[in-house]
Amino acid sequence: MCVENAFQSTSALLRLRVVAEADPGALARVLERFQILNVLPRRVVAEFGVNDLLHIQIDIVGLEEARLSNIAAKLCQTTTVLGAYWHYV
Repeated sequence: MCVENAFQSTSALLRLRVVAEADPGALARVLERFQILNVLPRRVVAEFGVNDLLHIQIDIVGLEEARLSNIAAKLCQTTTVLGAYWHYV
């Protein structure tokens, strides 16, 4: 039973959403968190929105929820990131 729970937590499709200032290095800093973990996102979408904000959406499989929560928290400590959270897709 513990094995099934562990499998479910790492097989779910998770989406990380980040809002950052329009900084040329913002996307690279967000993706760097996954590069360090040697994790390749399933999909990355970045869109320049209104009010000079960059909206980044990253879909990921194979990462534990706790680890993604940690990534979101660390991103929020970055000066150009205004907010970051994740949810199930």
